Amino acid sequence: MFKVGDYIVHGRNGVCKVVDITHLDMSGVDKDQLYYALVPMKSEDSKIFYPVDSDKVVMRSVVTKDQAKDLVSEIKDIEPMRIENDRQREAKYKEALVSCDCKQLICIIKTMYARNKERIAKGKRITYVDDRYLKEAKQNLNDEFSIALGIEPREVEKYIKAQIVEQEA
Repeated sequence: MFKVGDYIVHGRNGVCKVVDITHLDMSGVDKDQLYYALVPMKSEDSKIFYPVDSDKVVMRSVVTKDQAKDLVSEIKDIEPMRIENDRQREAKYKEALVSCDCKQLICIIKTMYARNKERIAKGKRITYVDDRYLKEAKQNLNDEFSIALGIEPREVEKYIKAQIVEQEA
């Protein structure tokens, strides 16, 4: 069970702070059921109530500092997806986001960068679907790594780039 003050990853809501563990006083809700009150980092004016004992949505602790550093060191070895069919690719994007797996988020980001590079070379723009999933994957990864590494979310990309440059030196 998580504690008040913990940062967790909650499905597509991404990183959330547990601000309370409470019973809900609402009609149609089991009065004995405990709920986490979660505030998503990407929407701090929102509050989500989620049953403590439910497993319908992935809910896990944020990666540790060491795990984040290990993931950054593995980035160049994570292969982008090679899916030509747009519907299948979007389904894979959704699956990766719902999994809350950092490696899958990195895979999405690498896939998007490769696709965008190809599209730009052909004189095309990024598709709406790619742009939407790229933003969500980057935000979820940056939020989680910012908590793990103790840096601001906007600094995560710079940190990752610096680590990759250092590895290649």
